[in-house]
Amino acid sequence: MAAISVIAFGADPFAECPSTVAIQLAIANAQPDDTVVIPAGTFLTGALFLKSGITLHLEPGAQLLGSQCLEDYPQIETRVAGIDMRWPAAIINIIDCQDVSITGTGTLDGQGLVWWQRFWGDDEHSGMVEEYSAKGLRWVVDYDCQRPRNILVYESEHITLQDFTSRESGFWNLHLCYSRHIIVEGVRISNSAGPSTDGIDIDSCEQVRIARCTLSCNDDNICIKAGRGQEAALKQRSSRDIVIRECILNKGSGITLGSETSGGIERVLIEKNGFNSTGVDFRIKSARNRGGFIRDITVRDLQLLDVRFPVLMQLNWFPQYSYGNKDDLASKPEHWRKLAEGIEGEAGLTEVSQLTLENIVARRSDSKPFSCAFFIEGYPERPVQALTLSSVSIDATEFGKISGVKGLIFKDVQVSAADITQASNDTYER
Repeated sequence: MAAISVIAFGADPFAECPSTVAIQLAIANAQPDDTVVIPAGTFLTGALFLKSGITLHLEPGAQLLGSQCLEDYPQIETRVAGIDMRWPAAIINIIDCQDVSITGTGTLDGQGLVWWQRFWGDDEHSGMVEEYSAKGLRWVVDYDCQRPRNILVYESEHITLQDFTSRESGFWNLHLCYSRHIIVEGVRISNSAGPSTDGIDIDSCEQVRIARCTLSCNDDNICIKAGRGQEAALKQRSSRDIVIRECILNKGSGITLGSETSGGIERVLIEKNGFNSTGVDFRIKSARNRGGFIRDITVRDLQLLDVRFPVLMQLNWFPQYSYGNKDDLASKPEHWRKLAEGIEGEAGLTEVSQLTLENIVARRSDSKPFSCAFFIEGYPERPVQALTLSSVSIDATEFGKISGVKGLIFKDVQVSAADITQASNDTYER
């Protein structure tokens, strides 16, 4: 049970030169139950790959800075927003591992600005997203614009992520994929801006517990996914048995299920969380070509302050992103074909059922920011089934809309909404 400092292998604590090789050498020399220590200092690094049985510990004052050179992140087989494909490795990678921990109160900084500018330019409206959108290719730009994640856990089990800070990720902060028995506790996510800078993404995983985390980012704070399209539907690797408890969610899009639902999402408990100026509290998003299911979901004991959409469900979310063009794909990358080949017909409609939302209080501050109590759009031909709201109190600007629901139960639901619902507010762009 040795503690191995990366300094002993030549890591530079002043970030004057990359420490990737030195840190990886320290990892290679660690034995089961050893701890690789990142001491106080600033260390510049590209992709690192942990191995089974070890702990990576970030001491107080320790900072890992992600390289801003794409060649420092080798291409690996992974999953990106629901599609299995080759993409750059993360800064820290836990792949095909067991019994691995990342601990300590230090910081992982992705230095994401260069990657955000690659996607949307300096003004958030140019870059690759403008180029692709002008060609009718908004549906593929997120996959072609390669950006490193801060942490990837992939095909692994018995993983603990605890107490550190993840910030300024180029893409998602923590991506948990095809893994099981995972604990994320006391982690702080702090992303100032950036496209697709989700906090924690739980992707076709089982037995996951997220507890006492504090998250602020520019997209979903916590998101549960299960793959996109025919390949994911055939794999049938669902996300299930997930608990999200006692977290604080600040800037971001709240707790989201979807839009990648093709493998199915079930048995989720979301409880005792607080939301402060968050875009959304609880959200479901899917499209008409995702398929899969969302069922047995319990959301309870939540406190909301200045949340724009306390309850948001869009089952035909973001069409420009969700639906690809199948024409002339012969010369295009394989992931273009996977994106274009959704699940057709009735099978493409996600089955959403058995949802319980209870003991939720949503309030607005004295500044009275805009809030829409309910924005629910199910499929007319396959409505949301068995949605129960119980002991819910919402202070909102507008009541909003509810459609595409069968078996809706309101029990002790109180809504204060002074203004007439405006169709122009039926939008949320994250």
